[in-house]
Amino acid sequence: MVSILIPYGTGEGQTATVADRIADVLDERGHDATAIDAEELPPDLEVDGFDAVCIGASIHMGKHQSAVRDFVEANRDALASRPTAFFQLSMSSAVADETRQAEAAGYVDEFLEETGWHPDRIGLFGGALRYSKYGFLKRLLMKRIAGDATGDTDTSRDYEYTDWHEVDAFAADYAAFVESRLGVRPADPRDADPSNVDSSGEETLE
Repeated sequence: MVSILIPYGTGEGQTATVADRIADVLDERGHDATAIDAEELPPDLEVDGFDAVCIGASIHMGKHQSAVRDFVEANRDALASRPTAFFQLSMSSAVADETRQAEAAGYVDEFLEETGWHPDRIGLFGGALRYSKYGFLKRLLMKRIAGDATGDTDTSRDYEYTDWHEVDAFAADYAAFVESRLGVRPADPRDADPSNVDSSGEETLE
């Protein structure tokens, strides 16, 4: 069994939901995954107490949460010595437009360059529009951003863009990488064979 820390930054909760989903996938493979908001990390938490780390953040106004950045910068050496991954949620990843996809990748590149961190795996996912949780000014701003990106400007409802098959596939790929690097096997031997997961993240049985 591998112990995996999943610290994340979240605005209205979508990144937290994704972190929990990743933790569930890792737990199902027989590992011990702990998802926790980076703003709520205990001051005495030691990254060295975990075998692997998967960090998540979302984009708000072009930036990741400062708590995530602080965590990476404070633990850069410990992260470099173990299997790591980074996943990001953004509106830019909610659409198939190449320009938007490049924008999402650019946010990651900027973050990694500024922190000096080099994760082994990277996942880019669409986030969510939580109009119901925004204040008046933020609702207007996000409506304008959504109008350019997805066209979803009806503020009377919320929208979710996360592809859960992609999240599951990312978690399974990261788990397989961790297991290979640390020389352990998943609880279910089928999970050790990447051919059991197709491109959509669904398990296939032969």
